[in-house]
Amino acid sequence: RPSPAAMPAFRQVGEKQLPQEVVFMSWSPKRDLIALANRAGEVLLHRLANFQRVWSLPPNENTGKEVTALAWRPDGKILAFGLADTKRIILCDVEKPESLHSFSVDLSITYMHWMEVTEESSVLTSFYNAEDESNLLLPKLPALPKNPNHMFCLFSEEKSDEIMKLLGDVRLNALVLGGSSGFIEIYAYGMFKIATVTGVAGSCRGLCLSSDLKSLSVITEIQSSSDSEAEIMYFQASKLILKCFLKLDTSLLSSYLPEVTRMARKFTHISTLLQYIKLSLTCMCEAWEEILMQMDSRLTKFVQEKNTTTSVQDEFMQLLLWGKASLELQALLMNQLTVKGLKKLGQSIESSYSSIQKLVISHLQSGSEALLYHLSELKGMALWKQKYESLGLDASGIDEAITAVGSFILKANELLQVIDSSMKNFKAFFRWLYVAMLRMSEDHVLPELNKMTQKDITFVADFLTEHFNEAPELYNRKGKYFNVERVGQYLKDEDDDLVSPPNTEGNQWFNFLKDSTHLKESPLLFPYYPEKSLHFVKRQMEGDIDQCLQKPADVIGKSVHQAACMCLYKISQSEDSTPQLFKLPFLWNDKTSNLHYVLFTMLENSISKIYILRRHTDTSRSVSNGILAVEFGNFLNNSINESSDSRCYSCLDAHFYDDETVTVVLKESVQQEGKERVLAQLPLSSVYTDEDQDRKFIWDSMERLDERSSEIPTRTVFLENQWRVLENMKAQYVSVNGIRKVSCVLSSNLRHVRVFEMDVEDDGEVEEEEEEETT
Repeated sequence: RPSPAAMPAFRQVGEKQLPQEVVFMSWSPKRDLIALANRAGEVLLHRLANFQRVWSLPPNENTGKEVTALAWRPDGKILAFGLADTKRIILCDVEKPESLHSFSVDLSITYMHWMEVTEESSVLTSFYNAEDESNLLLPKLPALPKNPNHMFCLFSEEKSDEIMKLLGDVRLNALVLGGSSGFIEIYAYGMFKIATVTGVAGSCRGLCLSSDLKSLSVITEIQSSSDSEAEIMYFQASKLILKCFLKLDTSLLSSYLPEVTRMARKFTHISTLLQYIKLSLTCMCEAWEEILMQMDSRLTKFVQEKNTTTSVQDEFMQLLLWGKASLELQALLMNQLTVKGLKKLGQSIESSYSSIQKLVISHLQSGSEALLYHLSELKGMALWKQKYESLGLDASGIDEAITAVGSFILKANELLQVIDSSMKNFKAFFRWLYVAMLRMSEDHVLPELNKMTQKDITFVADFLTEHFNEAPELYNRKGKYFNVERVGQYLKDEDDDLVSPPNTEGNQWFNFLKDSTHLKESPLLFPYYPEKSLHFVKRQMEGDIDQCLQKPADVIGKSVHQAACMCLYKISQSEDSTPQLFKLPFLWNDKTSNLHYVLFTMLENSISKIYILRRHTDTSRSVSNGILAVEFGNFLNNSINESSDSRCYSCLDAHFYDDETVTVVLKESVQQEGKERVLAQLPLSSVYTDEDQDRKFIWDSMERLDERSSEIPTRTVFLENQWRVLENMKAQYVSVNGIRKVSCVLSSNLRHVRVFEMDVEDDGEVEEEEEEETT
């Protein structure tokens, strides 16, 4: 054990026993925040100081309950997590536990990596500066009404700059998803798919996209049959952007980066606007509510209960013409509807219609116009074939998407007209019915209400004739015989045609189009679907836009080709000393050179060593696959058994802390009670002491690594002062952030965590205070 005089390395700043088992933990790249996912499906955010909880996002049916991966956006403002049970990816706001965006994937995700492009060029810089021109040309999207029930609360604040939070910085960043059955997809800005990578076998255990977009490294687990041992494979795909770049040098490859960035940025704008329109429609449905169904359902009940053979339309018509109602109609009006209830219903309908009208004018129309603007710009890019054709942008597909948006705008305008006429009809009808019911109850009728012109009577008679016809075929579909309320059919998410489509008879424009053979096929006219609901046309629009933006993802994905494939080792199903997977691999790119590191551990003769595979991503370099094993010698000064100088430590977990250091959790390998766990920093400079020695073992990719493990050069390192015994803790996993200089250690029971600041030594007094606080 360390002598009392020696000051422990790293300062402990927090410790906690958690109620649920932690399955994933990840430090924010920009702040002293750590995200945790537990077995209950809850996502939590904790602050470094005393491990204080900032917020928690409980699981729900809309998102999912089985978190399988976590990743931070490079600016630290958004956290992404994948869910296995619903196969969804959720982007969450760091400020509050709100889901900003979500999308579905085909297979469950096993690994996530969110990277930022670091390449610089004058073209890119000018694009970054000019990117906000759409904000100058387009009106600002109005904020949607605030509603705590919304699962996605984007745009629901008083200010509507939430969209910019989701879009983030103009500099390109990409969320790379790896899943089962070779599933790998890349999403620009974490929102829109720009590549579907094919040809990788097995379930993804780790992946890393280089910051210049030139190479993608993947580690997978391949199970050839149910009874055989799974193999761990390492793939490297290069020339990620396009096949045609293979013959060109990398400077030309990076010169195409502005096109990819510009295209991806447009995709993300379009994706965000589609969500805005979807949320606007949700708000419209909430404004409509079931209260507007009351008239229909009460009339249906009246039909079912009445004994007379006269129709409802005739009953109301008699009341209009003679001022007298049958006893049954009187009972419906006075007992079920009541004078007070009728007044309330009239006010409710008028209020709902006004809200829907405002949402259509200010939200649906402005969102659709912005969508047309970005799609038109995308079409202009697609027509510049020299730059964008190779990326898979297709002008004809974008044309179809623009047409679909036009059809959606037409349908929204049709809804406005229906609301306008319905408001007039209902006002006149309710005013007449209100007076009739006051007379029935022998109440005093105000003189201004009693005045009804012949024009008003004709208007009400027409309304009754058109709307109060019984439609028994409706009963099987809607559970009612009537469709007095016409607006709701536009907002229902159904594939059925409209029950009461607008009457186009006698419309001069329709007749003109019908007679004109040339105009029928004109690309300038948007197709009109009079029989369909607004929801149906919106789904069609989303499908067309999705289809036109899917092609670049396929084209870019197919351009990826395999540069290297190596079999690391087999996972042993028995508990003998053969090499086996001890932790999921971790990949890391060295930005300062062309080296690519793969870090993993293997268990051999009951000692778990760290293996560091170094690959040069630049194929012009002579060095290819240098690999080195690292084991830890006895570095505890005053050990219990001083004679066991050769005592080693087994590595339980390892992560890159920064360019020069690996953080490890070690366990004593000797067979004795109370094996101590150690948190330590391993400088790579102590491992790579001699370049010549490093090149002795050159790995042939045709052979499996574990078959030649005895030939791999092994370095035994003796750590000096960068280590600390983790007392009273069965530590197993570690998560680190070298930028913030922090680490979080998790115990083997997944419920006990300790947080450390790594660049300061522990202070005895501070530690005592913390222990008192914990107690």
